[in-house]
Amino acid sequence: MKELKYLFAYTIPVVTILGLLLQGVYTYLTPIYAFLIIPLLELFTDSSEQNLDDKARLSIAKKKIFDWMLYINLPLVYGILYFTLVTVTSTSLALYEVIGIIISTGIVLGANGINVGHELGHRFTKERFIGKALLLPSLYMHFYIEHNYGHHLKVATKEDPATAKYNHTVYQFWVTSIIGQYINAWKIQLELLKHTNSHFISLKNDMFWYLIITILYVLTVTIFFNIYGSLIITLSAIVGFLLLETINYIEHYGLTRTKTATGRYERVTEIHSWNSNHTIGRIMLYELTRHSDHHHRASKKYQLLDHHDKSPQLPFGYPTSMVLCLFPPLWFLIMNKRVPREMKNL
Repeated sequence: MKELKYLFAYTIPVVTILGLLLQGVYTYLTPIYAFLIIPLLELFTDSSEQNLDDKARLSIAKKKIFDWMLYINLPLVYGILYFTLVTVTSTSLALYEVIGIIISTGIVLGANGINVGHELGHRFTKERFIGKALLLPSLYMHFYIEHNYGHHLKVATKEDPATAKYNHTVYQFWVTSIIGQYINAWKIQLELLKHTNSHFISLKNDMFWYLIITILYVLTVTIFFNIYGSLIITLSAIVGFLLLETINYIEHYGLTRTKTATGRYERVTEIHSWNSNHTIGRIMLYELTRHSDHHHRASKKYQLLDHHDKSPQLPFGYPTSMVLCLFPPLWFLIMNKRVPREMKNL
């Protein structure tokens, strides 16, 4: 039964489907569920610092059900995307309903698309192709390169656009992170091509192919669902990657690594990411909230991630923290005193 707890991650797509079927004010069920009901539930449910013992860890590591729970998100995300396109292009909807559908679909693209794509993208097996396919609907395929070859190396430094600086608002971060990560992805790709003596237009230029695939994706939607359809998927994608960037913001806010005597940054450890053990947020996001251990051991599968006592702890789960950071004065009031003093001046 413990494995089945991650079925809770499918509740967001289920609520979105329900909203598409019922329409009207129900198109807003997903944001209400994700950012009102879930945060309220988190306030009245326990968090757990418990880690797996060696026997349980060995057993769980071998169970394929944890992998299949991720794979199922691929048809789920694309199915909802298709349902969205059919609904908005074949039904007479009021503007408020269309906005509700865009927000709801975008939340699915972020929570069940990019989040799962992130998990699978760390697996240097054929699973990474599923991960990349899950990044496509959010128009964020470059995330694979920047995250794996950039963010994990430069996290908690000034060189990492995906690390939120102390006293920076989430709205400032959206701009700097979105632009910075895309530029960094190209820089990383060009360096990789240089090391392998490969030409710009080659099978090894992933960024080039991501661009081509993304253009073909938008063109395909335009052909079958007209310009209106392409507008819907673009706006939904924006919601999806803003959801990701909001999570990025809370994951590393204000945390920094010091430089050693050699001029290099200290090694990434469990103190350079905010951790959250709130149960609902953990299972809804496939343990993404145990982010400290993820950066400490990036190759660890989600079901094996541990709590570390040294890690800085968020006072709330991720869903609640995401809502909180949208109100910068309140976020600063609660979080600034939690940022380690020695990191504030770096």
